[in-house]
Amino acid sequence: MQLYNKLSAKERAALIEQAGKDRLTLSFYQYAKISNPQEFRDQLFVVWDRLDVLGRIYVASEGINGQLSLPADRFNEFKEHLDTINFLKDIRLNIAIEQDNMSFLKLKVKVRNKIVADGLNDNTFDVTNKGIHVGAEKFNELIENKKTVLVDMRNHYESEIGHFKNAITPDVDTFRESLDIIEEDLKAHKEDKNLVMYCTGGIRCEKASAYFKHKGFKNVFQLEGGIIEYTRQIKEQGLENKFIGKNFVFDERRAEKISDEVIAQCHQCGKPADVHTNCANDACHLLFIQCDDCKNEMDNCCSTTCQEINALPYEAQKALRKGQGNSNDIFKKGRADHLPFKKDLRNIYETLKVDKK
Repeated sequence: MQLYNKLSAKERAALIEQAGKDRLTLSFYQYAKISNPQEFRDQLFVVWDRLDVLGRIYVASEGINGQLSLPADRFNEFKEHLDTINFLKDIRLNIAIEQDNMSFLKLKVKVRNKIVADGLNDNTFDVTNKGIHVGAEKFNELIENKKTVLVDMRNHYESEIGHFKNAITPDVDTFRESLDIIEEDLKAHKEDKNLVMYCTGGIRCEKASAYFKHKGFKNVFQLEGGIIEYTRQIKEQGLENKFIGKNFVFDERRAEKISDEVIAQCHQCGKPADVHTNCANDACHLLFIQCDDCKNEMDNCCSTTCQEINALPYEAQKALRKGQGNSNDIFKKGRADHLPFKKDLRNIYETLKVDKK
């Protein structure tokens, strides 16, 4: 029985091209108690591999977090399978705003300790005791309220290319960092402010809302379905779009355009730009924002050093990497001293009228 992906991304891309079928990109999550995550994972892989599902799915004892694509004509089969699983029956599926047949090129179903890396070791709070879910219309009303503090629960490289107007956008690398910053900086407003949070698809807010309620915040709200569902609802209901820029996504598309504004800048020259790319040097792969002019001039590299290395024959590059291990930049997202125009989002009070006294 095959329980792991055996094709390379290149081989899979060729098969997708040959099939000539449109694929759907979607995401979903659910917190639930799974007694045997490994067994559950294996069962999912067998069924989804047969349905030609591709993507990145995390399974843990606390639930499931899935980002995937599948042939559009097999969507009903996929949904029927989800409905056979007790805690996934009738689950909301966030369909991507912009579709791309190559959004995922491998099926990876992994067992993790948690479905969101939160770094928390506090088991005294109940993750199901979450904040109030609100749709796009109520969300728009709430964020215009002077008693509301709007918080972006995503990381710096996500909010840099797009966020809601007047949102707190902590300059953090991890979800865990955000939790401490928000609790500390808003501790004086646990009872007199509405704490309203949003993220890509809702999963981070789900845990964060339970955490902040546990920490004493009285009025906690979260955008149901995140930015993805918000975008769908404002289009369907003809509501005002209060999101500016792009929504960062964790697949080959890297982003979905929500509005026409370009709020970020090229990390190399400072021109308006909001397209993320990975440095072409295999020993680097730093994720950063690069405009078309710099992409051409720098050969899709983040620095002249990487450009020079990337121009070498493959065997020469391989010899340079031997025994060196990966550059730390592989794990970075736009953090490097040689990127002079990385936008600094550190001052979380800059755009807020929150009384710190």
